[in-house]
Amino acid sequence: MAKNVLVTGGAGFIGSNFVRYLLETEPQVQVFTLDLLTYAGSRENLKDLPDPARHTFIKGDICDASLLSGIFNQYEIDTVVHFAAESHVDRSITGPEAFVRTNVNGTFELLQAARKAWLHEKPPLDEPVRFHHVSTDEVFGSLGPGDPPFTETTPYSPRSPYSASKAASDHLVRAYFHTYHLPVTISNCSNNYGPYQFPEKLIPLIIFNALNGKDLPVYGDGQQVRDWLYVADHCEAIWQVVKRGKTGETYNIGGGNQPTNLEIVQTLCAILDELRPNSPHRPHAGLIRFVADRPGHDRRYAMNIGKIERELGWRPKENLASGLRKTVQWYLEHTGWIESIRQGSDLTGWMEKNYANRGGNA
Repeated sequence: MAKNVLVTGGAGFIGSNFVRYLLETEPQVQVFTLDLLTYAGSRENLKDLPDPARHTFIKGDICDASLLSGIFNQYEIDTVVHFAAESHVDRSITGPEAFVRTNVNGTFELLQAARKAWLHEKPPLDEPVRFHHVSTDEVFGSLGPGDPPFTETTPYSPRSPYSASKAASDHLVRAYFHTYHLPVTISNCSNNYGPYQFPEKLIPLIIFNALNGKDLPVYGDGQQVRDWLYVADHCEAIWQVVKRGKTGETYNIGGGNQPTNLEIVQTLCAILDELRPNSPHRPHAGLIRFVADRPGHDRRYAMNIGKIERELGWRPKENLASGLRKTVQWYLEHTGWIESIRQGSDLTGWMEKNYANRGGNA
């Protein structure tokens, strides 16, 4: 039974939601968040936590070996849930170095710290420790229109610096299982959405821009297909894998849907039309602008989640319609969080430069 859980990247989008999930559902667990607070991580995401006495925040870099060693020893960490990563594809295209450093080197240092703290000589694999690595469906590459969804055995074919760095980190985690018998699990998830998502990602970007009457940039023809996973469902799935998943195994986690990006944007506009009937920008779909496509943009992702359903009994609770509505409502009710994030980051300048280079205004 997990007692002291280290959540890396716990001040980011998925990580902060996971910290809340643990504090709400596991009253015996102490949670330790390690985050460097780069542009996408913020203490704002960790305000008003449930039972905050069981949470400790540590500002630091997962590439810092001495810091990691001290954390494992001081807090007797028995479980790692590793979210910390550079995660935005566009940023990986313009600045890939940070992605290799954090996603590859950082994962290596974290594996080393866990190995030194837990293994000593050569304990049995059922020792009550667990290293869970959170990865992405992007490591599998792009699907054609008639291709079957990704499974856990789909060959890796990363196509961006971001997905290549995540693929490398996945391989390192598996290597530490096979070589050193480190008790690990891996999950590959589809596109997450929900509360506390940094505003450069598609769904919050569309919500913010629509509310302010700005253009809604859609890459290419908008027909790229993704599977969308509500973040609370993802958190529940991860914890099921940590507690009950088989050591050394990988589990795909997805939302069971395949809308196009354009359909997502149009749905968000329709929800905003309904929830903000007095907006001067209605109909919000009139703000949609097609911009030049991202270099190497994968056309389609789809996830087969049969394994986690069969072995762990997990299925997403939210469908796309209910999850999108909850997401829009959350952002409408948390305008203070939005302003804090926008003022404390380089978001505005970066987005304007990024989309201006593609023929649109963000």
